[in-house]
Amino acid sequence: MADKVIEKPRTKVATKTERPKLWKVILLNDDYTPREFVVQVLKAVFRMNESHAYRVMMTAHQKGACVIAVYTKDVADTKAKEGTELGKQKGYPLYFTTEPEE
Repeated sequence: MADKVIEKPRTKVATKTERPKLWKVILLNDDYTPREFVVQVLKAVFRMNESHAYRVMMTAHQKGACVIAVYTKDVADTKAKEGTELGKQKGYPLYFTTEPEE
């Protein structure tokens, strides 16, 4: 009696790595935080140069809010929290928030 060999069909599992969703970090304008301080925070937390930080701050000042950068969720949350904390330490209502990018 011959041994029966059972062949299993090979199924290939296609792994599709999905790019992580990106989140926007948004600077919200307030009427109390000094402009120079906002520029300092943008330079420190978001690694902007002076002129870029100034333009971002002015955009938020004129329009009420400005998208600063786009990151993965954890990085966006960390940077937004870091920027907001720097303002809080100085007693300013400086606020950064995040939202998913469409």
